[in-house]
Amino acid sequence: MQWARTAGGGLLAGALLLTGCTGDGSAELSSGTDEITFVTGGDITDYLRDVLGEWNRSHPREKVKVIELPEAADEVRAQMASGLRSGSSRFDVLNIDVTWTSDFAAAGWITPVDGDRFPLGQFLPPVVDTATFRGQLYAVPYVTNAGLLYYRKDLLRREGRQPPRTWRELEQLAKSVAPKYGLDGYAGQYLPYEGLTVNLAEVMQSAGGQILNPEGTRVAVDSAAAREGLGFLSRGVRDGWIPRRALAYKEEESRLAFQNGRLLFLRNWPYVYDLANEKGSKIAGKVGVVPLPGPNGQGSSILGGSNLAINTHSAHKKSASELISYLTSARVQREVLTQGSLPPVRAALYTDPALIRRFPYLPTLKQSILTARPRPKSPNYEQVSLAVQAVGYDALAGRQTPDAAVARLARELNDIVR
Repeated sequence: MQWARTAGGGLLAGALLLTGCTGDGSAELSSGTDEITFVTGGDITDYLRDVLGEWNRSHPREKVKVIELPEAADEVRAQMASGLRSGSSRFDVLNIDVTWTSDFAAAGWITPVDGDRFPLGQFLPPVVDTATFRGQLYAVPYVTNAGLLYYRKDLLRREGRQPPRTWRELEQLAKSVAPKYGLDGYAGQYLPYEGLTVNLAEVMQSAGGQILNPEGTRVAVDSAAAREGLGFLSRGVRDGWIPRRALAYKEEESRLAFQNGRLLFLRNWPYVYDLANEKGSKIAGKVGVVPLPGPNGQGSSILGGSNLAINTHSAHKKSASELISYLTSARVQREVLTQGSLPPVRAALYTDPALIRRFPYLPTLKQSILTARPRPKSPNYEQVSLAVQAVGYDALAGRQTPDAAVARLARELNDIVR
């Protein structure tokens, strides 16, 4: 489950752990310990071997065993849900996609968290919202993510143009500059999967709309703003400055199109920056990045990332809370970025001069996170997302007008929410 590279974990951000780590880095655990289990999607990230090794050396009777599930987000969620639904205490700490917080909390699978135990005031404010449900804190943010607009700075500079700040500017540049260099204009992630939900939610909220109200109790999508946002993308496909091939793009397909020199503009996550600039990339040194544009200025991204939650039936809640405190500490959060290449949740790291030299996009990413919002909060989020994907894809493919699509989506979401 590559959270840093997929919208489903978003998407977001923070793919994580290894098999059980002990102080010596091996996968075996000595007997006689009060073992804490940490369950996560599968994505081997070496920095956590050291991070958890240090925890295990300093907590010899509370060592961490990591249960690594498959990479696919839906399979991870299904396996977690199966254990939690049965009332099993096998999992103590859960690394969950930010969108799972609401339905896990509504199901009673994770326990409320005492916010006073964690320095939430030192976190970027929007990320804390992803860990709440119905006004109560049910998890602690671990890593975050937000969408960015990548562009070919060499080509815009050659044309004497600035990167776009509005949809109108983006459309004009995609229409006028891209064809001069044999490029497609703009793309995001438009295959009907979680990435399309993210892209559609972003354009709707950038225009001032929303899919559900903040509490997830009422459908709010039937609005002029939602129609404007969906219309922006639908018009792009219809007029050709968004290529029809982008209707099959997920994160990696769109990243490769940009990195291989076929796109002028790309909406994607922060992980793209290092890959696009690495040795051997066709556009190394030619990549610019700015916040997503909106109708009249900066737009609004969807927050990705993952949160850490505690199983309601855990027999080790105190130790689990201490482990979460350790993983969200300033030192470990720094390693999340420097060794794991994942966006941290602590605000101070985004203004650290040494980190900005290593990750030049950090100030832009912070700006994007501060104006970002979580995906719709609902105990039935999966059904909500599937409806958004199906209806939105029909609109982008030209099978339904944006007005008709929004009206249809409102009807379908009302059935789900009720």
